[in-house]
Amino acid sequence: MSLTVQRLPIVELGSLDELWFQVAGTRCNLTCTHCFISCSPHNDSFGFLSFEEVERRLLESVEWGVKEFYFTGGEPFLNPDLVGILERTLDFGPATVLTNGTVLKPEWLERLRAAEQRSLYSLEFRVSIDGPTPELNDPIRGPRTFERAMHGIELLVEFDFLPIITMTRVWDESQETEILGDFREVLQQHGYARPRLKVLPRLLLGAEANRTCGYSSSDRVTAEMLDGYDTTQLVCQHSRVVTDRGIAVCPILIDSSEAILGDTLHAANCGFAINHGACATCFQFGAICTNPSSRPLESR
Repeated sequence: MSLTVQRLPIVELGSLDELWFQVAGTRCNLTCTHCFISCSPHNDSFGFLSFEEVERRLLESVEWGVKEFYFTGGEPFLNPDLVGILERTLDFGPATVLTNGTVLKPEWLERLRAAEQRSLYSLEFRVSIDGPTPELNDPIRGPRTFERAMHGIELLVEFDFLPIITMTRVWDESQETEILGDFREVLQQHGYARPRLKVLPRLLLGAEANRTCGYSSSDRVTAEMLDGYDTTQLVCQHSRVVTDRGIAVCPILIDSSEAILGDTLHAANCGFAINHGACATCFQFGAICTNPSSRPLESR
């Protein structure tokens, strides 16, 4: 009797276009009820990255031809080295910071505006706000977070940064046109004339799994589903993530032990079996972690 060997849905690293830094680990000033890695003021399961560690990885990235760099957490601006880290990163390529916008300081943005003006490369900010009103946002992100995030938007605009506003879809899709329209109006009232909006799907991991539900066993990508599929749409095909535990395959799966691939970029140059529930979300929506450009979830 012959046994059928089931193929794994393996995605190879095609090119290292983006390098991510889990620069604040899992430490955040907020405790969002939909956070897929359950970041909070008390979650130290991943630690901060130092300036020296980031610089070492930036130098390592040169031979790989990395095209852009992303900084996430937790809340990146809780890392006291972040402004200096971003200044140094702009010597190597474009940088994007994923922030909740609630702890920004004018003196930081003044330094970063000057650094970008000196650099050949751009500095982007992505600010997470989950709706155009406190009533929609604050039950998820915490009391007064909408007010504080909008103040952060005003600061960014004041220093000529045009942030990408990211929202996790916590509403019914039938409401989307209305919610995005309302959000544009609110942002314009706060001085952001032509806001850039990006809607993200929910990732059923961490705090979100507790808030609603987790992935079912049927939420999986199979090897057959990859036949003829453009794997460049998946972040694991062109990205890796620096954490204080080593190099991870993507920013979504860092809590999965098998997602830590090694201590160097060379060690992380390998295929990965995308058989996690969250992989099915990426398969459905494309590289949701990266900046919008031409991604289908962006709304302008």
